[in-house]
Amino acid sequence: MHSPRLKDRYHKEIIPALKERFQYKSVMQVPKITKICVNKGVGEATQDKKLVDIGVEELSTITGQKAVPTYAKKSVSNFKLREGMPIGARVTLRGDKMYEFLDRLMNVALPRVRDFRGVRDKGFDGRGNYTLGVKEQIIFPEISIDKVNRISGMDITFVTTAGSDEESYELLKAFGMPFANKNNN
Repeated sequence: MHSPRLKDRYHKEIIPALKERFQYKSVMQVPKITKICVNKGVGEATQDKKLVDIGVEELSTITGQKAVPTYAKKSVSNFKLREGMPIGARVTLRGDKMYEFLDRLMNVALPRVRDFRGVRDKGFDGRGNYTLGVKEQIIFPEISIDKVNRISGMDITFVTTAGSDEESYELLKAFGMPFANKNNN
């Protein structure tokens, strides 16, 4: 049975390193990534319903798991938005698919960003979760540039069991998340 590279690395290298770094008494206290949520808002969907289908298809292609459309929770007349209208797409990754997506994101997609100097470390929420915004979906090699008619971005949220931002930062850094140097932010 094939096991993702990052999953093996987590169990062999990251757990012992974090256990020593934060003086955990048990291996179960070491933080782990529980899921990765990828969201894509399609603002122009109010005029063209097909854009949500395209967004769902792109997210499914990028993550390797079926994405679902998201719907408006309330009506906003200024945006010509009605409650229940499809306005985006999302997918939640867990287990092996999560580790494989994380591997592709860090080693293939992020280095393809123009003028890439690392991701900012400002996306922590105080509870150990980290959110990162991607401006263009074409950084993923699964997306064919020829078929893209509109460049759009997405939010990627890493949900961890870490109790603090520092623990979460160290966990993601141990996985190889390319954080920018402190003086570059």
